[in-house]
Amino acid sequence: MNLKKYLLYALAGVGALTFNGCSDELNTEPTDQVSGSQVFADATSAEAAINGVYRLLYVAGWSSNWSPENFGQTAVNLLADLMAEDHIQYAQGQGWFYEDYRLNVHGDFSNTSGRPYAIWNFYYTLISNLNYIIASEETMAGEPSAIENLVGQAYAMRAFCYFYLIQFYQQTYVGHEDAPGVPVYTEPTIAGSEGQPRGTVQGVYDQINADLARAVELLQGKTQEHSSHVDYYVAKGFQARVALVQHHYADAAAAAAEALSKPGLELATVEALGGNNSVDVSDVMWGMEITADQTTQFSSFFSHMDADAPGMYGETAQKCISSGLYRLIPETDSRLAWFHAPQAEEGTGSNISYCQLKFKMADYTTRTGDYVLMRAEEMVLIKAEAECHEGQYAQARETISQLGDLRDTNFAARLASRTDANTYNQNTNDPLRTLMDEILFQRRVELWGEAGRILDLQRLGLGYNRAYEGSNHTETVQTKNTNAASPLFIFPLPQSELDGNENISDADQNPIVQ
Repeated sequence: MNLKKYLLYALAGVGALTFNGCSDELNTEPTDQVSGSQVFADATSAEAAINGVYRLLYVAGWSSNWSPENFGQTAVNLLADLMAEDHIQYAQGQGWFYEDYRLNVHGDFSNTSGRPYAIWNFYYTLISNLNYIIASEETMAGEPSAIENLVGQAYAMRAFCYFYLIQFYQQTYVGHEDAPGVPVYTEPTIAGSEGQPRGTVQGVYDQINADLARAVELLQGKTQEHSSHVDYYVAKGFQARVALVQHHYADAAAAAAEALSKPGLELATVEALGGNNSVDVSDVMWGMEITADQTTQFSSFFSHMDADAPGMYGETAQKCISSGLYRLIPETDSRLAWFHAPQAEEGTGSNISYCQLKFKMADYTTRTGDYVLMRAEEMVLIKAEAECHEGQYAQARETISQLGDLRDTNFAARLASRTDANTYNQNTNDPLRTLMDEILFQRRVELWGEAGRILDLQRLGLGYNRAYEGSNHTETVQTKNTNAASPLFIFPLPQSELDGNENISDADQNPIVQ
């Protein structure tokens, strides 16, 4: 039996999915002039393949319809934020992302237009291309250092893809280690290759961790030639993210600390961050530079986020912070500037209560803005949380103060009022009391719109309630299960996988909630 076509066709046409190499600036102009065997013959040519993978992180079209809401990694981050409690879509607009916000995408598993298919297609297409790069390590001609750099990036990116797949298609790691995982492919596949079974969650994480260990080994000492390239420090950031989900807190803290040791890396002020649309800010570890000829117009993150972008989707389907989270932000916190204050009369565009101002297009004429995928602030937050989980309260206080003091002029007094404890509120809108409450609050505000809040709720064993007093949610989903580990927090496998993979049957499907 064949694997599903959207995985195989990506492999058969690998030349069409690769792009030219780069020097000072990443060149991602498509090429169809290089055959698959030529692409992987040497490191110089193969660099086009890894650049092609990075390009795929911000192109649209991962489903047969609804392309404007399927524009790569930032679309994934956005939908995962909207599935939770801190992020609001003010109006339905044309429907893009609104069904994610309503927790109403399970019924789309049977077609190739909805989320279950689009997410699966996106990450497995990337994995398909990455496996060809990794398999060429021993035969690729070129400088050993260049080959190590290229293959190291491929290992890191394969781990990145499996990490998102396992979080979206199964409950979180802790307590579900033996639950069905996702198919793992580590070798190149072609039309007719046998499909892999789901395996276990533990098996997927074993592969992720092995890939990251190999990536770190190969990338150590290598130079990041472009912001889009995964280097040693970004790979350490991946390790920190994975260890946090696995509750391997000592490993998470150590990896985050190493990621923060990147030369020249500095936390940025809110003013320096601007519209969070530039990879040239001091805190950026990894991001995609979007040039005018690569903009995806309506099918882009800033089209959906920036309510002041003329004629874009966000203009009438504004993205807002929840009133529950907003009222926890003190007046002395500079991040209040990221959100429109509540007002008596609503206007248009961003001139409505709680509308986000954090993400703005860099240029309305070209409709561009860079995609920032990892910042130093996230590593500080991971390190502080991991230290607090470990009961290292003094160290956690010192770590979180690096960010807190930069954001809030009254942070020292605020932090002093928190008790030393690694427990946290089960109701996420309750007043903050413990050190862990404060750290998790800092993460919610700092990474709003970036980290995918539903993924944090999953690893922390939390549910949510949108129907609280003073809620500004336009969809309170009171008829939906939003308790911890709700089946609505993950996706069903796409029907095309069940139809095309002989080692996965209907009995292997996730719960489907209509």
